[in-house]
Amino acid sequence: MISQAQKKENLFAHFKRYDNILVAFSGGVDSALVLSVAVSALGPENVLAATARSESLPARELELAQDFARQLGVPYIVIRTQETASPEYLKNSTQRCYHCKSELYGKLTELAREKGIEAVVNGVNVDDLGDYRPGIAAGREANVKSPLVEEGLTKADVRALALDMGLSNWDKPAMACLSSRIPFGTPITIEKLSMVERAEDVLIALGFSQMRVRHHGDVARIELTSEDIARFFSGSAPEQTQKAFREIGFRFIAVDIEGFRSGKMNPV
Repeated sequence: MISQAQKKENLFAHFKRYDNILVAFSGGVDSALVLSVAVSALGPENVLAATARSESLPARELELAQDFARQLGVPYIVIRTQETASPEYLKNSTQRCYHCKSELYGKLTELAREKGIEAVVNGVNVDDLGDYRPGIAAGREANVKSPLVEEGLTKADVRALALDMGLSNWDKPAMACLSSRIPFGTPITIEKLSMVERAEDVLIALGFSQMRVRHHGDVARIELTSEDIARFFSGSAPEQTQKAFREIGFRFIAVDIEGFRSGKMNPV
């Protein structure tokens, strides 16, 4: 069994293969680990971090990504992606993520060519391969590298290594794009994305960080962890949530008794 120290050493050696790289940095713990180890292995002058800004990314997530990159002292750029201008993306078929990642990786590989950067890498880990992730295929088509997969690292490995390295976001909850809150087959609109973002901001302000707000037309379906469901109903959160959500535009608010699970809408 490979020790945690050996996994870290292997990942460090992995980046030593490159002269310079561009990291697709979402701000999550996976890409944060990739970025941090890359900076340690190559030096910040040989690494560029890039985050995509679009209507499907909550503003709070972009701010966190910017803060993290600033702490590392790595060159950082925000690129504007236009997936919400694509009819194929807005149709919200089961290939939605493919269209999104194709747009992203197309922009990143173009940026890498312009700057003479050898490779584009992402934060996909081994566990991601077991979920429904059509965006991974888009990455392969664009020749984007996945160092965590190549080194056999799972999500648990990522969090353990991030904690060991003292990364501030080692326990950051997973946060998929806002479009993932809208059921497949239901068209995506900027208004729906805004409603979801504002609704989730309400829950975060109330102290619930691991959650989702699913958009089902007039209905907002809230997913919380099993522990947080009890906490939600033990105080004034239901009244505050109902008031805020109705101001956002939802007529009905439901709490899913099955609880939160990342990728919950994928099996549908």
